[in-house]
Amino acid sequence: MKAQTTLGQEQHVTRSTHELSDLARGYPIAVASAIILSTTAIFIRYLTQTYNMPALVLAFWRDSFVALTMLIALAILCPRLLRMERGHVGYLVAYGLMLTMFNSFWTLSVSLNGAAVSTVLVYSSAAFTALLGKWLLKERLGWVKAVTIAGCLGGCVLISGALEPGAWQANLTGIVTGTLSGLWYAGYSLMGRSASQRGLNPWTTLLYTFAFAACFLLLLNLSLGRFLPGAAVRPVDLLWLGKATWGWFVLFLLAAGPTVVGFGLYNVSLGYLPSSVANLILTLEPTCTAAIAYLVLGEHLNGIQIAGSLLILGGVVFLRVFESRRSIHVLSTPQTSSTLASTEEE
Repeated sequence: MKAQTTLGQEQHVTRSTHELSDLARGYPIAVASAIILSTTAIFIRYLTQTYNMPALVLAFWRDSFVALTMLIALAILCPRLLRMERGHVGYLVAYGLMLTMFNSFWTLSVSLNGAAVSTVLVYSSAAFTALLGKWLLKERLGWVKAVTIAGCLGGCVLISGALEPGAWQANLTGIVTGTLSGLWYAGYSLMGRSASQRGLNPWTTLLYTFAFAACFLLLLNLSLGRFLPGAAVRPVDLLWLGKATWGWFVLFLLAAGPTVVGFGLYNVSLGYLPSSVANLILTLEPTCTAAIAYLVLGEHLNGIQIAGSLLILGGVVFLRVFESRRSIHVLSTPQTSSTLASTEEE
C-alpha cells in the first residue's frame, strides 16, 4: 500500500512538473495569438467599409489565401508537414466544417445583432469550452475558472458597448444565432485541443482545416448565397473586388499575416494548455482590438471600456497565477492519496 502511495505521489509530481512547464510555454503563445488575431478586425473593417465586401465572400477568400499561404510556406520550409495520414482525413474535414460553421454563424450574428451584442455572444464560447472540455476532454473545471469566465464575459460586455440602451433590441433568431456562434467557437477550440492530443502538427492542421473550410464556404456561397446575408447573390459576386488591386492585396495580407500567425499560434498553444484556458486567454482579443483601434484609427476608449479591459486582463492574470501556484504547491508538498484526489478536483 505504501509503495502504491509513493508511486502515485511520484506520478502526480511528474505530471505537475509537466503542467508547470506547459503553462510557462502555453500562456505567452496564447497571449501572442490574441494580440495578433485582434488586428484582423482592422483589416476586415477596412475591406467591408471601403469596398462593401460581403462578409461570407470575404471569409471564403480569407480561408483560401490562408490555405495557399500555408501550402507555399510548408512546401518551401518543411515539405513533410504537407503529408496527411488517411486516418486523419475525416477528422480534419470535420474540423474544417466546424471552422466554417463558426465563421458563418458569427457573420450572421453581426448582421442580425450588430457588433456589440454579437461580440458578447461569441465570447460565451469561454463558458461553453470550459463545460464541454470537462465533459469531453476531462479537463478540470473549478471555482477559479468559473470566476475567470464570469470576469472575462463581463469585460467583453463592457468593451463591446452591450450596456448601451437598445443594444439588445434583437429578435429571438438573432440571439439564438449569436449564441450558436459561441458554441461553434467552443467546438473549434475543443477540436484544436483534440488534434494536439492525436499528435497532429498544428501547422498541418491549420493548412487543411482552412482548405476544407474554404471549400465549404465556396459551396455555401454558390448554393445558398441568395438566402444568406453577406453571401454571394450571384457567382460573379465571388469576384467582388474586381480590378481593385489594393483591395486584393489587403485581403491577402489579412490572410497571410494575422490570420495565419494568429490561428497558428492558437493551435500551438492548445498543445500546452487546456482548451478552456486557451479560449479564456483569447478573450483578450477585444481588449487588444480596442487598443489598436485607438492607436491606428483614432477611436477613443471610454471609462467603461477601459474598466472592461482591466477586468479581462485581471481575470487572465488571476488564472495564470493560480495555475502556477497550484502546480508549484503540488511539487513542494508531500501528498497523501486523499490530498491527491482533492487536488485533482480543484
